[in-house]
Amino acid sequence: MKKLKLTDVLRRKNPYLFKAKNIDTAETFIRTILDAHLSSQEEGLFGDFLEELAVFICGKVYRGRKSSAEGIDLEFKKDNVLHIVTIKSGPSWGNSQQIARMIDNFREAKRRLQTSRSRIHVKAINGCCYGKEPNPDKGDYLRGRGVFFSTP
Repeated sequence: MKKLKLTDVLRRKNPYLFKAKNIDTAETFIRTILDAHLSSQEEGLFGDFLEELAVFICGKVYRGRKSSAEGIDLEFKKDNVLHIVTIKSGPSWGNSQQIARMIDNFREAKRRLQTSRSRIHVKAINGCCYGKEPNPDKGDYLRGRGVFFSTP
């Protein structure tokens, strides 16, 4: 909270949105900004917790570990397949640009892993901690769910 500066917040916010939401007093304006800031902080902390929990559990079950590859959170080997995972709390976590970046990270990690460890099969997974996915095969990756990111 100490790092939150009003001038920085005002640069990022759409003033028309405040008017549309009938925010017309300083008290309501400040309350709205603080609520949004705290909510975003809580989401970040909870997301970090879920990632650490998944890495911990996977470490115990599959000897998985935190990945050193950019944008990849977890690596583990199961059934002679190396799984690379990005961990997200739920299925609606990003926009098209963020998903494209995730796919680029998967491609780069696969390229490096397959070059350094020939004959290894690498499976990319967008691991969601909750939610259901009727079509888990996204072409470049699978969208899994649950602690071990199994597909339905």
